[in-house]
Amino acid sequence: MMKTFAAAAAAASLLALAASAAPSAPAPHAAAKGARPWMNAALTPDRRVALLLPQMTQDEKLKLVFGYFSTDFPPKNFTMPEGGREGSAGFVPGIPRLGIPPQWQTDAGVGVATQGGAKHKRERTALPSGLATTASWNPAIGYAGGRMIGSEARASGFNVMLAGGVDLVRDPRNGRNFEYGGEDPLLAGTMVGAQIAGIQSNSIISTVKHYALNDLETGRDYHDARIAPDAARMSDLLAFQIAVERSDPGSVMCAYNQVNGVHACESRWLLTDMLHRDFGAKGYVMSDWGATHSTEAAANAGLDQDSGYPFDKAPFFGAPLKAAIAAGRVPPARLDEMAGRILRAMFAHGLFDRPVAPGPIDLAADAAVSRADAEQGAVLLKNERAVLPLSPRAKRIVVIGGHADVGVLAGGGSSLVYPVGGNAVPGLAPTGWPGPIMYYPNSPLRALKALLPNAEISYVDGTDPAAAAAAARGADAALVFVTQWAGEAFDVPYHLPDNQDALVEAVAAANPRTVAILETGGPVAMQWSGRVAGILAAWYPGTAGGEAIADLLTGRANPSGRLPVTFARDESQLPRPVRPGTGIKEGEPFAIDYSEGAAVGYKWFDAKGLEPLYPFGHGLSYTSFAHSNLAAATRAGRVTVTFRVRNSGARRGQDVPQVYAAAPAAAGWEAPKRLAAFTKLDLAPGASTNAALTIDPRLLATFANGQWHIAGGAYRITLAKSARDPGETVTVRVPAQTLPGNWRP
Repeated sequence: MMKTFAAAAAAASLLALAASAAPSAPAPHAAAKGARPWMNAALTPDRRVALLLPQMTQDEKLKLVFGYFSTDFPPKNFTMPEGGREGSAGFVPGIPRLGIPPQWQTDAGVGVATQGGAKHKRERTALPSGLATTASWNPAIGYAGGRMIGSEARASGFNVMLAGGVDLVRDPRNGRNFEYGGEDPLLAGTMVGAQIAGIQSNSIISTVKHYALNDLETGRDYHDARIAPDAARMSDLLAFQIAVERSDPGSVMCAYNQVNGVHACESRWLLTDMLHRDFGAKGYVMSDWGATHSTEAAANAGLDQDSGYPFDKAPFFGAPLKAAIAAGRVPPARLDEMAGRILRAMFAHGLFDRPVAPGPIDLAADAAVSRADAEQGAVLLKNERAVLPLSPRAKRIVVIGGHADVGVLAGGGSSLVYPVGGNAVPGLAPTGWPGPIMYYPNSPLRALKALLPNAEISYVDGTDPAAAAAAARGADAALVFVTQWAGEAFDVPYHLPDNQDALVEAVAAANPRTVAILETGGPVAMQWSGRVAGILAAWYPGTAGGEAIADLLTGRANPSGRLPVTFARDESQLPRPVRPGTGIKEGEPFAIDYSEGAAVGYKWFDAKGLEPLYPFGHGLSYTSFAHSNLAAATRAGRVTVTFRVRNSGARRGQDVPQVYAAAPAAAGWEAPKRLAAFTKLDLAPGASTNAALTIDPRLLATFANGQWHIAGGAYRITLAKSARDPGETVTVRVPAQTLPGNWRP
């Protein structure tokens, strides 16, 4: 969300412009406290807007469409406005005359964040990263986590949460991938939609963001994401559409970057044609903090709320918007639409009827929600010779690196949640934006000692690979924690920093029972993967991450996560081996050509015949599952798939059957197959169940000329354990069909 600016030039004039936009005192007409029919909660949101909007003066409408940062910001000589929540992301003043509440806005998708410059930090519960939650492939987990952080937002006095990151992972080096929902539109839209729905169950608004193609942090303010519109419609925009359909977000946050030569917050194609016409979104569009670049161009394109003053170059929706309306450059009806959309979201999501107020938070219960999320989202990538779970008879275990003696890593930037107990590893640079580098004080080492009291468990910090190897030699297991910090406003290399690859190599050479535990924002290269016995991708595991990791390593929890992203062997397998923006001066515009179109992630690897290190959908368990009886049928133009799943192992566990579809050659798909459906099933040893899934017809279609086109013919339906581990395949005939661009389930 928020970004930092080094320069303070023109700050005084900007503040003067903002001040000039302050509304004059309205006459108290038609607003007696007892005569507010729009406060009748039995009416529809649309009817309530129709009653309220005519009672508003133009200045009151303008007040709704312009938001402020809610933290002092000395580089801009900015003092947070009266009435805001100190140290938070944003504030839009209310209109007491009409009973319109303020909008108190908090970051972000993993919990209630505090701005780094805040005088006092709110100590709240952090979920695992968005990518970790998506790796659970379990919408119920996503909903539960969203419900938890939404309840903490509400209890902290916030009624708008800047959550719901659903940008696809097109480049594993993107510093914000950890906030998002992976590389596939069905998976990302489903999982992020569940999180948004959970947040909004607390009668607050959540955003979905960053709309759209904000897929790299390098040059995010000025790079141009170039993609064929139809390809975007089948990939990134489809992910947003599915999230919108599954959650009805109160707001959509438009992104910093340009899309095909137009700033995202000025793109009528994105904000009006796609979002409202095709997706059917009812929420209002707010800008990211500093992502507005104009007044009339943005307003007329579909931007409804200019957020986070003073981070734009001017207060575009302050005095300049009032002047543009007076001059006829923005129609008054457009201002009514802007204010009306904001009011509708506030009515629909309970901001009028259930006012927020600070209250108690059950931090222990919320930590349990985070812990369950971390356990289901961790992915067991490798487990040779059953090195995991750790034996309760183990006598000596060595834990190495990653500050595992004190805590677990979190991602950086505006989404950072400050934990109870403070930073477990204070002082790591950068300590300022986009830092601080934060380790949540939940130690894997301490948790392992509690679960394995009969073992001697020692810790080595890993800074000296030779010393770590010596300590690991002869141990029953060597657990190497490797980390890569990622965050907002920067991108990361596709390899581990700080000589950690050499550390893993040295320990693995000394002990054949070496397990690597990854705390990263996304995929990384692992040239040592063939030399370790086990690999657990724990991502950024949140408030209770140390305990969750210990549960997984000891078998108290059975790993059930599946990869939401492909792990490439190295950068040569990526669509753009050299990160875009490399070698370009700061501030110099550049383009990112997404020539792969809709072939994102595993689809790119399939289309190019590349063998990844670990494929999309991959993940191991301490038990085994058998799939059988696959069948597919077409009824009323919809394909339904049925199959049976049995737990064929000795432990209770959760399986993630994945259904992939392949079209006839004439369909012209971007890749050989697409994820078409999935589910997550919890089964006791020996238990079995039948499953039935219906495929969204858009996942069998291509998009062209504003419509979805399904080619008639024979489609291959495969039941798989990952994108590269197919099982049974059947063929089903699908009739040719055309669906309108605004088709929705």
